[in-house]
Amino acid sequence: MVILADDNGVVIEALGDADFLERADRVALRAGASWHEDHRGTNAIGTALAESAPVVVHGGEHFFEQNRFLSCTAVPVVGPGGDVLGILDISAHHSGHHPHSVALVRTAGHMIENQLFEARHDGALRLHLHSRAEGLGTLAEGLVALSETGQIVGANRAGLALLGLDVGDIGRVRIEEALSLRLAAIQDHGRRRPGGMVSAVGADGRSLFVRIEPGRGAVPRPNRPAPFQPVRDALSELDTGDERMARAVDRARKVAGKPIPLLLQGESGVGKEMFAAAIHAAGPRRSQPIVAVNCSALPEHMIEAELFGYAPGAFTGARRDGSPGRIREAHGGTLFLDEIGDMPLTLQTRLLRVLQERQVVPLGGGKPTSVDFALIAASHRPLKTEVEAGRFRADLYYRLNGLTLVLPPLRERSDFLVLVARMLDTFAPNAGLTLAPDVADAFATYRWPGNLRELANVLRFACALLDPGEDAVGWDHLPEDFVEDLRCPSVAPVGGEIGTATLRAASDSLIERMLVASGGNLSEAARRLGISRNTLYRRINGRR
Repeated sequence: MVILADDNGVVIEALGDADFLERADRVALRAGASWHEDHRGTNAIGTALAESAPVVVHGGEHFFEQNRFLSCTAVPVVGPGGDVLGILDISAHHSGHHPHSVALVRTAGHMIENQLFEARHDGALRLHLHSRAEGLGTLAEGLVALSETGQIVGANRAGLALLGLDVGDIGRVRIEEALSLRLAAIQDHGRRRPGGMVSAVGADGRSLFVRIEPGRGAVPRPNRPAPFQPVRDALSELDTGDERMARAVDRARKVAGKPIPLLLQGESGVGKEMFAAAIHAAGPRRSQPIVAVNCSALPEHMIEAELFGYAPGAFTGARRDGSPGRIREAHGGTLFLDEIGDMPLTLQTRLLRVLQERQVVPLGGGKPTSVDFALIAASHRPLKTEVEAGRFRADLYYRLNGLTLVLPPLRERSDFLVLVARMLDTFAPNAGLTLAPDVADAFATYRWPGNLRELANVLRFACALLDPGEDAVGWDHLPEDFVEDLRCPSVAPVGGEIGTATLRAASDSLIERMLVASGGNLSEAARRLGISRNTLYRRINGRR
């Protein structure tokens, strides 16, 4: 039989096999009877109510002897405000108890709780959470409802667990204290891409996938035949929760396919080439080639021939049939000029002419050939400064600078742990790897001069050293020279002298500076440090 009881343990409804219902009626297991522990002793309904947790009471475990023919499985039904609303119970003869009863009752309870959540918070901004993308939309997903000010006003049990919260936190904690997403970014994503998914980091440091639902009536519905579908392309894969990267992705998508050259600026290793490849893959030229030329990797006397091509016999050592050059190879697709700031001034003039006339003439003569390509340039040097210093042509700079996107260095990104989780999953698929807590703390305070490239190299090396069965990257898995950099970083103390300090002193100093810069706002300081709020709490308490 299936039983529904209220929050006082009084049976409201009982349905099931007629013969068993008759026998249950003899022990008052029927509508209107109280099965609170105060009245019936140990029993599934009363004990589940007392414990606020699923309970199985089998046969002789019942307090009263006349109830010991029963085997009962009960689960509390918890409302979106965290209060227990009632009890769902399945009871049978103890000889017919099935081990799957627990899973069945818990699943039914989850279904009821999720339906109650949707009914109560249909008009609110809602977050659907899970540690895996494919878990969204299932009974195992977490549900969280937010007020207009970002307060968590409702959640199911899975949502609380994923955020590291308990029932008492509902109505008291803001979402920015439990998740590495700012309220403004959540609201903006909900308006622009309702139902879209983003990545974030939970309170315990693990990565989460989040689907944002703005709530019924919260988003104006334009008159159009098809509902809005969130864009899922190569660019969206780069949006892992950092606001600056999200803004760069959004702006890049808006100009992709338009005759506007893009200039990517940022430190070495921040992923400029990867970003350029994503722009190409997300644009209308995706079926055509993307041709990348690293202007700093070619000898100066070879750049001209490499870019513009050459006629047969144009110079000693030239191929007999000549070469079309990289610009002509990019015809119809995208030309990516990496480290354009290292191009010699003499070649900058010729490149400018090609960009203006959209024609290229190979070395050694020949007919001009028309070319059509999307142009993306990149440099770790600040080109505007290079222009002011006379090392880069101003007219070429303004030709390249249709839209400049500055990619943030790794140390300033708020999605650091998401990037780590993605890389670990790439290098060791389905292994469920994480960083050991002390290694995660050290990573969070390291300056990462090599940015994403350095992080990828370190994690790739660590994955190669893991033994079968190990699921956490520890100190023994890291390159020795990198461990030395982590444990003995060079820091500049307040007095201005440069010296060597311990990792603890360096990280404490960094935490102090971030707390001051954030005006004492722990959530903001944790975001700037790229760590969870709980980790920051632990580090602060550890210094006292």
